[in-house]
Amino acid sequence: MEVNLNFRKKDLLPEPELPDVKEIISHGRLLANDWRVQSCEFLKAHHCGSEREYKIRQMERGKLMQHAHMGFRDVGKSERAFSEIYETVLKSGVEVDRYGICLDWSMGFPRDIRDQQIQGTGVILRDAEAFYRLTNQAPVASHFGDFMLGFPAALENTQSALSAGVTTIGNLGQYFTFELPNWRDDVETTRSTLTAIALMAAQPVDVLIHSNLDDGFAGVLGDLCCALGAAAVERYLVTDLLGGKVTHCYGHHYSTPELRYAFQLALSEISPQPGSMIYGNTTSYRGMPAQNYASLSGYLMIDIAAQIRNPSGHAINPVPVTENQRIPDISEIIDAQIFAAQLIDITRGFDSIIDMGKVQEIRKKLIEGAETFKRNLLSGFEASGVDVSNAVEMFLAIRRLGGKKLEQWYGPGALDPVTGLRIPVVSSDTQREIMEAARYHMAQLADHGASQLQGNKLRIVVATTDVHEHSKLLLEQILIGLGIDIVDGGVSVDPDDLAQIVECSEVDAVILSTYNGIALSYYGQLKDELEERGISLPVMIGGQLNQIPEDTDTSLPVDVSPELKRLGAIPCRSIQDMMPCLLRLVAGNGN
Repeated sequence: MEVNLNFRKKDLLPEPELPDVKEIISHGRLLANDWRVQSCEFLKAHHCGSEREYKIRQMERGKLMQHAHMGFRDVGKSERAFSEIYETVLKSGVEVDRYGICLDWSMGFPRDIRDQQIQGTGVILRDAEAFYRLTNQAPVASHFGDFMLGFPAALENTQSALSAGVTTIGNLGQYFTFELPNWRDDVETTRSTLTAIALMAAQPVDVLIHSNLDDGFAGVLGDLCCALGAAAVERYLVTDLLGGKVTHCYGHHYSTPELRYAFQLALSEISPQPGSMIYGNTTSYRGMPAQNYASLSGYLMIDIAAQIRNPSGHAINPVPVTENQRIPDISEIIDAQIFAAQLIDITRGFDSIIDMGKVQEIRKKLIEGAETFKRNLLSGFEASGVDVSNAVEMFLAIRRLGGKKLEQWYGPGALDPVTGLRIPVVSSDTQREIMEAARYHMAQLADHGASQLQGNKLRIVVATTDVHEHSKLLLEQILIGLGIDIVDGGVSVDPDDLAQIVECSEVDAVILSTYNGIALSYYGQLKDELEERGISLPVMIGGQLNQIPEDTDTSLPVDVSPELKRLGAIPCRSIQDMMPCLLRLVAGNGN
């Protein structure tokens, strides 16, 4: 076993005094006297005390559960969706078991400063009463994940969710990777998150602390053993150090059938609590709805087959086929749920023909590698001076080091003697798909003047407005292939910080990827920051170029490409759309 001493506690945790973890846990327990899980339509209808109890009951019955994800900016529409989806699918003989609520990212800020922040496309619940009204529209379990745990408002949002009868709350994975714009106090974020976990652990009924691994480090790791190892580490943090029950979700980036199946089997051993849900393989949605139905069928059949043979409590999640184009509407969510129920019946006839030999071989490698990763990490942290029994130190140290360093230092794979990087024991689909996509786009660009960019000496900053890093990784691979020098502008970078990077880097342009419905607001702030510094250069912006219009009744975002262009940005709907700007830059440089 290797023990890496590439960091020392005093360098990673330089604060003279960190919050006392015993006081945090005591405070959370004390709050449980006033903030307890209240009854709701779901708990009353199913005569249970928690979703965990409900899940165990359904697993014993052999019933597969279904999950629907939603969260429209308009609170009234979200409330209507709760009842309409449930009632409509029930008429078709289908039952949706749980809803995942997409809160707006501004919900991560403390309530008293929330209105001052940029708002995205998710639902904004103003107070505990708004949580209660939403969850009581239908007898369906409510799961609040994004922008709850891992943010400065973790405690107040958790209190509101508990009072609304919610017994699955997350998303712990976001603590380790997500950053809110213009919020840099990770110590206060940690205090709020750990207090919320202690509050949930002290409830008289079981509350599941949800973590989406793909929103945590798993999304950027090359070895699935480390992704599973992250689940093992989170179980140690939540259960051993804080006394809570952790449940895990995965699925965004698992496209190879045997990997998707094997990961579910391995996760049920590493994380034995009933699972929350398996997210859809949304990275496979690349075409029109008719094409995306093939991807929907592909991943759902694997998830269904795994649940039939090895029930883990994970609800299947049929993501509407319009997901890659815009926020799905209510009718599209309904269609996906009915489709999934029919596919469950069909898949029961195919399960027996799956060859489990290769799946079990991968499962074994995953578990052995995950245990090695956890063991190496704890030993390495202890050797570096981190108190591995102190949740505050552990949470902060993991967050500040980041997934890539953790994988490089503590992963189970051997070191490549040429590159010095870890060789994955079980390679993730993510890295492979990014490289394949880069090769595909490079071939397409050959007809758009790509050869003229070779030897051009262009230097470009690449950044994202939010945590969705895969688009940035893809862009970097393509630009490197075009012979362009890359400057790392960061992930979830604030406009002022990005402008500072531009000012210090002597670059020719900025390429910006955005996703969370803030394209226009973000670019406006970036433009102001660049102008204050006297900088004028092209800003190419791609991704989800949409935003919910201000002073409007709609809860769906609209295309803001024309407004972006009017303000001076260069909207890019595709990789090819970058080429005219890049070629103009080359011509301007005299190359």
